[in-house]
Amino acid sequence: MMRKIGNLASFLSLNIGFIIIICSLLAFWKPEAIAWATSYTTFFLGTAMFGMGLTIHPSDFKSILIRPKAIILGAIAQYTIMPLTAWLLCILLRLPADLALGVILVGCCPGGTASNVITYIAGGDVALSVGMTIVSTLAAPIMTPLLTYLLAGSWVEVSLTAMILSVVKVVLIPVLAGIILNAIFAKQVQKIKEILPLISVIAIVTIISGIVANNREKLLTTGLLTLTAVILHNIIGMTIGFGVAKLFKYDYEKTTALAIEIGMQNSGLAVSLAAANFSMNPLATLPGAIFSVWHNIAGSIFASIRRKEGKTEVEV
Repeated sequence: MMRKIGNLASFLSLNIGFIIIICSLLAFWKPEAIAWATSYTTFFLGTAMFGMGLTIHPSDFKSILIRPKAIILGAIAQYTIMPLTAWLLCILLRLPADLALGVILVGCCPGGTASNVITYIAGGDVALSVGMTIVSTLAAPIMTPLLTYLLAGSWVEVSLTAMILSVVKVVLIPVLAGIILNAIFAKQVQKIKEILPLISVIAIVTIISGIVANNREKLLTTGLLTLTAVILHNIIGMTIGFGVAKLFKYDYEKTTALAIEIGMQNSGLAVSLAAANFSMNPLATLPGAIFSVWHNIAGSIFASIRRKEGKTEVEV
């Protein structure tokens, strides 16, 4: 039974982008069925982050100590490339204040856990990917609010203290709780480890569906502009991340991991922060919701291309 659930969780994780599209279309068609979910965005994201924490074992931190240079480079790139790209896109596309805030929130968030799965599919360095996700996530309570305050302050009023508290509550506490629980009850957690991705999938899909249901009309008027900003943001992030890795002459595995990690953000956190801290800017949740769909699709395509390139390199 547990193995069947694990296989289902693995299938859903690998196809989360398409699942989000299907559920979003259903939410658009029948918004009253899922509109309630936005009231529990913080809870759902906290649950997903707790699930992430349960997958992290204290021994995973060894990879951070073994390869600090690559992970530190990844963290620096994460909190420079994506935030600055978001800020520039907002100016160049002349985005309205709400959408600009949402795009910048996505850019200032840590790497998403989906990047680890996509890196695995691409044949990249999974340990490096996990290490970068852990470091950027643990740095999020300071970096995400600070960067949002600095970059989005010209569009809307940003409360630095309130945002720090939100990230601590939604990210840091659940992740640390999961890590501690895994350290204490390692054997018990190992038995359910295969189904943990299912928790994250359900949480993220529910969050996005709720956002779509509550912004049905607004999506019709601003959806194309938001999608354009999201696609450019993701592609530019991956491309620059790939270039940075090549500049440092990293091998195939590390280059793949770095490019994917930088391009794929924890967009669920962006949605949660927008909903919790910027209720006067309802459209700020849309970029994060759309990014959640797009970056999984783009990441899967990139992984497929890189895997073919990797096989070619091996043959050569």
